[in-house]
Amino acid sequence: MEKREIGDEAVWTLSSAKQGNGVQQLRDDNLDTYWQSDGAQPHLINIQFHKKTTVQEVALYLDYKLDESYTPKTISVRTGTTFHDLVDVLTHTTTEPTGWVTIPLSCQPTQPLRTFFLQLAVTGMHQNGRDTHIRQVKVFAPRQPQRPTAGTFHFRASSSVEVSSFACIR
Repeated sequence: MEKREIGDEAVWTLSSAKQGNGVQQLRDDNLDTYWQSDGAQPHLINIQFHKKTTVQEVALYLDYKLDESYTPKTISVRTGTTFHDLVDVLTHTTTEPTGWVTIPLSCQPTQPLRTFFLQLAVTGMHQNGRDTHIRQVKVFAPRQPQRPTAGTFHFRASSSVEVSSFACIR
């Protein structure tokens, strides 16, 4: 199934961040930058959509070789309408990851998750680290087929005078 990145359609907040290592670095498409948490666990990434949104998967870029004890080991995915009614959907465990870690979000393979609010909770780090580094996060939705717009309709030429008289729009 084709997908599209929808992270720009959401409002992103973090539970904490070191100065210069926040949401902007998490979403800048640069694998050399990262979000670094700066507080008590769990470390939270909150992704809030303006309307109920279909979410197919979340992808995180993690690099154990560079980040070592800052690398997330356990990530809980929570969903809800607001911050106050979140429920755990799944927990994902990594083992010294380097590269994109994809977390599918669906009730069934053909039925992606629909939500207003998505939260990624980093509940454990490798080597029992305290803070975390996440280099990038992408949120994907299924690509929807294009719906025709008013400017895309084409009329076939007709030889009938009666049909031709209705073939143009004033």
